Amino acid sequence: MTDQSIAGAGGTLATAAEGDRSRRARIVILLLCVGLAAAVLLSLMSGASDASAISALRDGLFGAMPGDEALSARDRLIVYDIRLPRVILGVLIGASLAVSGAVMQGLFRNPLADPGLIGVSAGSSLGAVAVIVLGTTVLAPLSSALGALALPLAAFCGGLVTTLLLYQIATGQGRTSVATMLLAGIALAALAMALTGILIFMADDRQLRDLTFWQLGSLAGATWQKIGSVGPVIVLALAAMPFLARGLNALALGEATAGHLGIPVQRLKYTAIVGVSAAVGASVAVSGGIGFVGIVVPHLLRLLIGPDNRYLLPASALLGASLLLMADAVARTIVAPAELPIGIVTAIAGAPFFLWILLRKRGVIDL
Repeated sequence: MTDQSIAGAGGTLATAAEGDRSRRARIVILLLCVGLAAAVLLSLMSGASDASAISALRDGLFGAMPGDEALSARDRLIVYDIRLPRVILGVLIGASLAVSGAVMQGLFRNPLADPGLIGVSAGSSLGAVAVIVLGTTVLAPLSSALGALALPLAAFCGGLVTTLLLYQIATGQGRTSVATMLLAGIALAALAMALTGILIFMADDRQLRDLTFWQLGSLAGATWQKIGSVGPVIVLALAAMPFLARGLNALALGEATAGHLGIPVQRLKYTAIVGVSAAVGASVAVSGGIGFVGIVVPHLLRLLIGPDNRYLLPASALLGASLLLMADAVARTIVAPAELPIGIVTAIAGAPFFLWILLRKRGVIDL
């Protein structure tokens, strides 16, 4: 079989059964780009303050109007130092969670798969909770040395250690069992949650409040420093995942068939797991737990444009970023000047959709 035929097979396997939806997919991706631009603008304009993003942009380009220097300085501070980092972080996290969900669903060949299944989120949460609770006692030297970076680094390391342990358990004789990986991920997630529960039991009242808000997910702590620490990791992971699309399409027919088509199945599994771990671990490190994005977004797009991962992965990134920005805008304004944890908003919107998926399939889940 020639390289051209292998590539063609990988790209068309997922769409052959339902017809080619590539034209529709391109139109949807174009519309999602427009929607993301609108979501970014709306997010820059939303908040408890009446600061104007348009005014800040105008003043940045043409200078402040006479007599409005103080007001313009305030607007620029709010828009460029508070809202803009939050928007950029929301785009990165929303895209990473949605694309990671799509990759996991393709890898496990199950539309209900989620990055949380392999324990990355639970491991990252354990690392972060350990810093919050033990940062003034056992981990005081680490917290003082790293400062504000202690929390995201601990969360990222927790997710990375969980992933490496999971890969060692699931790999034997040069092959990685997806079924073993799934079961081991559930077990490791349960263990990490149990250890997290012990730390929460040890926490004082102030720490409990921080832990509750962090575990429910929030973009409130977005800063340029945090973007600099986790942004490159997320961007590299997102840039690598589209290269998995043809392999995931072929994997839909089974590992043996994908191998016969020339897909390096073992390398595909390893790359997918590492990419998802990096993206999700970095996201959880700065935002806490934000649920349902990784399940809802890929499944919704699969119903709309089909299962071809060449289009599903970029569309998931765009829709995931847009939905998270909209959820964050709601979280910031619905109880202003207070702020609702964003995980509550995504759960309220995502849980009914998840139940609809289950009722629609009546217990039989097939791609």
